[in-house]
Amino acid sequence: MLDREKIVAVLKRRFAGAGADQIAAATNAIIGLDDEWEELTAAETNPCADSCSLARAMREGARFKVLRRRAND
Repeated sequence: MLDREKIVAVLKRRFAGAGADQIAAATNAIIGLDDEWEELTAAETNPCADSCSLARAMREGARFKVLRRRAND
C-alpha cells in the first residue's frame, strides 16, 4: 500500500514550485484516485471550522488528510 504522506513529501521536494493542487493531482494519480478528488487545505474556507469533530481533533494536535469530491462541471 502506498503512503500518501510520503508521496506528497517527495513530490514537494522534487517539484518545489508546484502548487498544492498540482501536488494533490499528481499524488492522486500515483495512488490511483480519480481527478475528481481534491485535498482540503487549512487555507481554504471550511464550513465546519468551528463546530466539526475534525476541527476539534486538529486543535488537539491530530493530523489527517481530508479529501472532497470536486463538483461535476
